[in-house]
Amino acid sequence: MSKAVRARLRFLVCRVRVRAGRRDAGMVTSEYAMGIVAAVAFAVALYQVVTSGAVAAELQGIVKRALSART
Repeated sequence: MSKAVRARLRFLVCRVRVRAGRRDAGMVTSEYAMGIVAAVAFAVALYQVVTSGAVAAELQGIVKRALSART
């Protein structure tokens, strides 16, 4: 490969890297806030389901069967 071709390839690779660095790579503060609110809402809903009477009884039954199982 000639020196001119190598230099041109090097230039193009550097240009691509610079352009890639300019892209928006993250979320803004409002997006983080909405993500946190959604995660907390999901956690609260999951907590309500898991602590309900029927689910708690079923989970306790599963744990008891697992602990009393013989191998």
